[in-house]
Amino acid sequence: MHFTPKGICAVGIDFEVMDGRVHDVRFTRGCDGNHKGLAALIEGMPVEEAIERLSGITCGPRDTSCPDQLAVALKEYMSKKAV
Repeated sequence: MHFTPKGICAVGIDFEVMDGRVHDVRFTRGCDGNHKGLAALIEGMPVEEAIERLSGITCGPRDTSCPDQLAVALKEYMSKKAV
């Protein structure tokens, strides 16, 4: 799935969900090392757990962050899946 985040340096987040687990997270632009670390940490994690862990994380003075926007993307994925 592709997601266009808001309020962060990255301009795109792509990921796959297989058997309810997050795989192959890729950010476009932004902090490459942090994004690779985030992707490695949640690789294979259940979607619901990733949402719970990442939601609400902020970055400096911003109301959101790359982890928070990934949680938003996963929530959007879940809402589309439920339809």
